[in-house]
Amino acid sequence: MNTIKINKRNVKMIAHRGVSGLETENTCAAFVAAGNRSFWGIETDVHVTKDGKFVIIHDDTMSRVSGVNLVVEESTLEELQAIPLFDRGEGGFRTDLKVPTLKDYISICKFYEKQAILEFKNRIKYEDIVRIVDLFIEMVYLENVIFISFDWDNLIDLRRILPKHQVQYLTGEPDEALIDKLITNKIELDVWSPCLTKEVIDKLHANGRSVNCWTVDDPKVAEQLIDLGVDYITTDILE
Repeated sequence: MNTIKINKRNVKMIAHRGVSGLETENTCAAFVAAGNRSFWGIETDVHVTKDGKFVIIHDDTMSRVSGVNLVVEESTLEELQAIPLFDRGEGGFRTDLKVPTLKDYISICKFYEKQAILEFKNRIKYEDIVRIVDLFIEMVYLENVIFISFDWDNLIDLRRILPKHQVQYLTGEPDEALIDKLITNKIELDVWSPCLTKEVIDKLHANGRSVNCWTVDDPKVAEQLIDLGVDYITTDILE
């Protein structure tokens, strides 16, 4: 297996949860797979554990990726990392696959010189957002991360800490009121791709805002979005 190559032109390609079309999503293996390819960025998801650690996983529980019904934010880092994850490629488990920490993810992005696209899952406390920012500063990678979230308040808190930093609001419903809100607050759009229109893209571009779209795995759909003028495409498998 390998990625599917497309003519991306000037669009920046983002590996969704790492190259999750090849490796188990949100694992170091998936991030390294992205690092070894031409992706501009690597997207992932962060939760806060019971003991205040930052872990990389999409869902609220471990069920889908491990078969163990453990709630991420009610568990410690040690408990989460003791559980092996399913191997996407071969089935069963693989000993190197476990829930990474945020530090693991930043380290891989930095080593391969990839843009980090970090999604805040759920509502994260202000003080924890401060700690996440501090970790990027400590690892000298703050200038190479875009913060994204479905939770508007997460992004507003982030902007209180970093007033000019690049952030994107995740949504499946980019109505006119939301587009105006994004423009007013200088926040970019990260949208479910079927909802995009040229009118939305042109309005945001005219007001200095860029457009990311998820999750695009069909080459023909990607070509259509590139023709429409999107700035970023988030994908499991296209390169």
